Amino acid sequence: MTLTEPAPPKAERWTAQWKELYAEVITTGLCTGCAGCVVTCPHDVIGYEHAEGKYIPFHLEQELGLDNCIHGEKGCTTCTRACPRFRAWEPAADMHLFGRTREPDEMAGIWRQLYLTRASDDMVHKIGQDGGFVSAMLIWLMEHNYIEAAMVGGVDDDDAWKAKPVLAHNKEEVLATAGSRYTYCATPLALLTAKQEGLSKLALVGMGCQTSSPPVMWDRKAGKESRPFLFNIGLLCSKTFDDAIFPELFEAKYGLKKSEMAKMNIKGVFQIWMKDGAYHEIDLKECHQWTRQGCKSCPDFAAEHSDIATGGIGLDNDWTLTIVRTELGEEVINRMIADGSIIARPAQEDKEAMRLLRLLSIVSRRRWPEFADKAPSVGVPPPKKKADAPAPSAH
Repeated sequence: MTLTEPAPPKAERWTAQWKELYAEVITTGLCTGCAGCVVTCPHDVIGYEHAEGKYIPFHLEQELGLDNCIHGEKGCTTCTRACPRFRAWEPAADMHLFGRTREPDEMAGIWRQLYLTRASDDMVHKIGQDGGFVSAMLIWLMEHNYIEAAMVGGVDDDDAWKAKPVLAHNKEEVLATAGSRYTYCATPLALLTAKQEGLSKLALVGMGCQTSSPPVMWDRKAGKESRPFLFNIGLLCSKTFDDAIFPELFEAKYGLKKSEMAKMNIKGVFQIWMKDGAYHEIDLKECHQWTRQGCKSCPDFAAEHSDIATGGIGLDNDWTLTIVRTELGEEVINRMIADGSIIARPAQEDKEAMRLLRLLSIVSRRRWPEFADKAPSVGVPPPKKKADAPAPSAH
């Protein structure tokens, strides 16, 4: 640097702590309940209730009340560094993963490759949701020593549709947790189990709100708490539902008992397959009132900060739309295609999947409130105005 050149600006010191997180995210409706702040808190003073109508972190210490933290007052900022909805979270994750922020037209985030994929193993394909891709990838990552275990959504021992965070260590445990449930599961909470077991090489399978947390941590230098997250698999997600939808809608109105359900999916309608072979479709508009509170402001349909994002949109239930976003994701999927672990074809072959990816990404981004950081709303087209109804004719 010559004498005439100005010194580069100093990075502004990060001072935001629980008090700011509580005021700006938790009480404003931005909190998705991802539990990123919970699992990274170095003082273990943030609690979480994985229960219907809650899914929100809360402060455990009594000294300063729910809205402040004694450790924050002493300089601890880990919770705000880990939050994927705090201030300029989208540009932070973009810059860390991609070295640039998304262009205004990149509604589904930044990506390198788009595929339709399915597991080549018939058993994995049959057990998995849609193409069984996520199960196949987790098994492959374990067998090739990328990870020791995966943080996934499992089910309660007494309720096959009550999602809970679990750690899958092998093929059998991966397949036991396969399939979608559409009620919320804060899978990062499984990190606490991994720490107890001494595991440090983990994959995370979660919705966009969860998979944005690790790169936000890395960009904001949250410290060693973020290191176990080695591979991030994002699930395309429009919303999740409170558990009350089972008794209050599916059973009360349609007589569909939770214990008798075999599989569910969302393809424009809520699809439910029963153990006796019966199939039912329920209009998504009927399900709206059970939308989980944390989903109502979420702008990220496409899990834009994962290594690979995936979901069953498009025409065919047997294939999974797969969005390869990072160099690591590209390395893994290219190796899986090369060794025959998965079958892949260009996603552009399914024009409906491409249309839905853009449309649902735009719909989700329109939820983002105006008072929050503007980045998620950049480039989002306004909703089309409905044509005015014709005036009634005079009689």
